[in-house]
Amino acid sequence: MTATDESKIKSGVETIGHAGITYAEVIRADTQVPVTKFFSPAHSSFQFGLLAHEAGFVEAPHYHKTVERTISDLQQMFVVQRGVVAVDFFDEQGNRFQEVILRAGDGIVLIHGIHSVRVLEDMQCISVKQGPFLGAENDKIDVEVQNNQ
Repeated sequence: MTATDESKIKSGVETIGHAGITYAEVIRADTQVPVTKFFSPAHSSFQFGLLAHEAGFVEAPHYHKTVERTISDLQQMFVVQRGVVAVDFFDEQGNRFQEVILRAGDGIVLIHGIHSVRVLEDMQCISVKQGPFLGAENDKIDVEVQNNQ
């Protein structure tokens, strides 16, 4: 982290930000909470948190209501199962402002902005994002960057 970026660590989550925009939230493998805690704001289209309960806890059988929701953004979360991954973040002009290294057990939710993933060691990740999948041609915009080092 550099003094010029807006990254901060709060409540076990590292927020990656730049120019007032939240690009991502990172939760490290060793983060612990005593009770279930969601880190995303309630209004976020993608909820990100940790479930934590004591032995013996039983959640009542339930299902989730069908409620129409309008989602215009596409957020993605992945958790590294094995290997090492670098996630680079770029401003709107294509200048890289931060790199985040993720190892086994680390997770990240990509919220907004230009990012890229570099595989530093053979990896496997669990990836979750909102659907339906409309194809890469509809869900992604490739960007030419200035500073991809």
